[in-house]
Amino acid sequence: MDVQQASDAVDPAFAPVHQQVYQTLRENLITGRFSPGEAISLRSISEMLGVGMMPAREAIRRLAAENALEIQQNRRVCVPRLTVSRFEELMQARVALEPICAARALPYVDAARLERMIAFDTEMNESYRSGSADAYMLTNYRFHFELYRAGGSEVLVPLLESIWVQFGPFMRTVYNLVEATNVIDKHSIAIDAIRRKDAEALKLAIHADILDSVYLLRKTLQDQA
Repeated sequence: MDVQQASDAVDPAFAPVHQQVYQTLRENLITGRFSPGEAISLRSISEMLGVGMMPAREAIRRLAAENALEIQQNRRVCVPRLTVSRFEELMQARVALEPICAARALPYVDAARLERMIAFDTEMNESYRSGSADAYMLTNYRFHFELYRAGGSEVLVPLLESIWVQFGPFMRTVYNLVEATNVIDKHSIAIDAIRRKDAEALKLAIHADILDSVYLLRKTLQDQA
């Protein structure tokens, strides 16, 4: 099973099967590999990951509890559609929490972690140039959470993970729109702020990075409306 590492503390290779399935589906949602409104069946998950029905069912149950999936009355499972009000609420949560989480983590970002962040940012830029949307989304997620997890938060990071797993299916839209806009690389600004140990500059860079997504996605939602 192709399961990426979901935290600094747990190696998925040694996790129970149901935990591996959950982490894989969670990451697929965060990185936009499932589309808003897309139906997801137990059988398709079981076949895609090469596991039994029970681990797939448990993963769906947990993700539904996080509001990342919807289990409808006919037991059909699907990715929630994004409404304007839900979009606004999720983005407000990101704007409120992520700069704080970044500043809290800053004192704990050592040279090795910063190098990993730089590598993720470089890979993200290369994947955009090569047209690999999956890699772009994944490395963007890893860049942010490499930073946020440095602080060892038991409250903020799980909250942000829950927000990203709900928001991920809609972030693919941003990838498709970036090319048509003049967006300054906020990750580079954040990296420079980390090097200087400048918490306020880091908060501003993360805040501005989120606002880029807000602008592009709000425009998409308005066009659809």
